[in-house]
Amino acid sequence: MTPEQAMERLNTIFAHLWMVRTFLKHADEIQDDDEMLAVPRMLFDYVRATEPAHQRGDAKEFLHRARGKLPKLRKAAELFAAEQRRVSDHTNFQMAAASLTGCVRAIEEVLASAPDA
Repeated sequence: MTPEQAMERLNTIFAHLWMVRTFLKHADEIQDDDEMLAVPRMLFDYVRATEPAHQRGDAKEFLHRARGKLPKLRKAAELFAAEQRRVSDHTNFQMAAASLTGCVRAIEEVLASAPDA
């Protein structure tokens, strides 16, 4: 996979992250839970950190930023997966947790297959 292909694949995965972020940002169930509010904030930070590089078509910088912030994204996904039922066991929250975990796994796979540009 070329760096450019990796950037485009990741940008599609980031669209899924953004939808999880939007759901959580507007979920009444987490509005008074600072720990859980950190999850949509991290998703926002992760996606937005790569946005300028994507707009410039700078795959090297995009991948660098995606790799650099991945540990924080992984930590947020693990927190949400572990704590989601405490907040709500509704299917929407279960699916958001599954989606977030799946996105992190997909990001890791793409980054592993992309050369250090």
